[in-house]
This record gives sequence, C-alpha cells and structure tokens, in this order.
Amino acid sequence: MFEADLFSDQIFDEWQTIGCDLDDRGFAVLPGMIAPQACQALAGLYDQPVFRSQVHMARHGFGRGEYKYFAYPLPDTVADLRARLYPQLVQIANRWQERMGLEGRFPAAHEDFLARCHTAGQTRPTPLLLQYGADDYNCLHQDIYGEHVFPLQVAILLSRPEEDFTGGEFVLTEQRPRMQSVPSVVPLQQGDAVIFAVSQRPVSGTRGNYRVTMRHGVSRVRSGRRHTLGIIFHDAA
Repeated sequence: MFEADLFSDQIFDEWQTIGCDLDDRGFAVLPGMIAPQACQALAGLYDQPVFRSQVHMARHGFGRGEYKYFAYPLPDTVADLRARLYPQLVQIANRWQERMGLEGRFPAAHEDFLARCHTAGQTRPTPLLLQYGADDYNCLHQDIYGEHVFPLQVAILLSRPEEDFTGGEFVLTEQRPRMQSVPSVVPLQQGDAVIFAVSQRPVSGTRGNYRVTMRHGVSRVRSGRRHTLGIIFHDAA
C-alpha cells in the first residue's frame, strides 16, 4: 500500500542516542520518521475496513475522542514499522529487564515474541489509530493487555500541529517512589515518533537501580482534528 522509501532511514542509524534518551528520561523522539504523504495515507485509513474494534473513550472514562485497533493482517506500513522497530528496541528492553531485576527476557525476533503472546491467549493485535477532535483528550494511562508486556511502545503523530489541529500535546508522567509525579510535555511535528516506557523503567540511584512508573496521555485538543498511530508490540488477551 505504501512505498518503503516513505520512511527516513537516517532514524535507524541513531539508536545509541535513542537508547541514552530512553535510559535518561524514559522517552526518545525520532524526528521525521514518516514522510508527510505516508502520514496522510495512514490517517486516511481511519474510515477503511481494516480494524477489529472501535473504542469511544468517553464511554469508558478514558477521556474524549476515539480509536480503532487494526485487525490482522496489519496494513503493510504498520506491519513494517512493527517489524523494523522491535529488533532495535528489544536490546534496550532486555537491558531494562536486567536492571529492574526481572527474570524474563524478550526474543530477538518479534514473531517469536508474538508466538509467546499467542500461546498465553494474547492473540488480538494492538496497533491502533487514534482520532481526536476539538475538546478531546486522552487520560493518563498504560497500555497493558495481558501477562506478556513489551516495556516500550511508539506513537507517531500523523497530523500537522497549528495547521490540522491546536493543543493536543503528548504528555508523560513519571512517579518515583515517595515523590510527586514529574510531568513531561513532548513537542511533536507531523511524522515524528516518540518511543516511551509502557509501564515501568529503571533509574540509577545511590543504592543501585530502582523502578519508576510511567503513564502517558494527550492534553485537550483546542481545535481541528488530530490523528496518531500507536505501535504496541505485545498483543492483547
């Protein structure tokens, strides 16, 4: 459906910096990961029959707006992103597991990790397309869908800030033990991706590593329409 050269190959040469940002802050921005024409094409999928379910956030207390989970087989671009990102992120994920004192390790190939999910009954695909209008927002949350959780995920902004929409900033919070939460607002342009911790990440302290809890959301959209592609690497029960 989309051509491979719509992705920026330069992004995939910067993993050392990306890994350092993830270790330091729990998130990293990949500028211009997807070209504008690919962003438009992905956003245009929202009204196509390529999804397994639709969620209206207000009905569940998740915020306002809506999103749809893709069905298998995933659209080519979505499947390609999942396949190209996982082998880079799995090295960081396994390092985090060790630092947090967790025994589980993730296999090098994404298909092997999905097989593990499916054996445990997590068979529903989790990549999703989100759509926000004026006054819509997404409450702080974590995308955990079962026993097997890959600790990193990716969100890609498909719309143009200040042109297609205003407001709607991507927001992260970090809760450290016995401390108040620290918020981060992550500026994104069309085609930018943000990699971030799904639930917890390790932080170095005076007594070694400890875990902090992360949550993410989207602030209120003031005007226009905002589309985001979410890439989650574990499937849902």
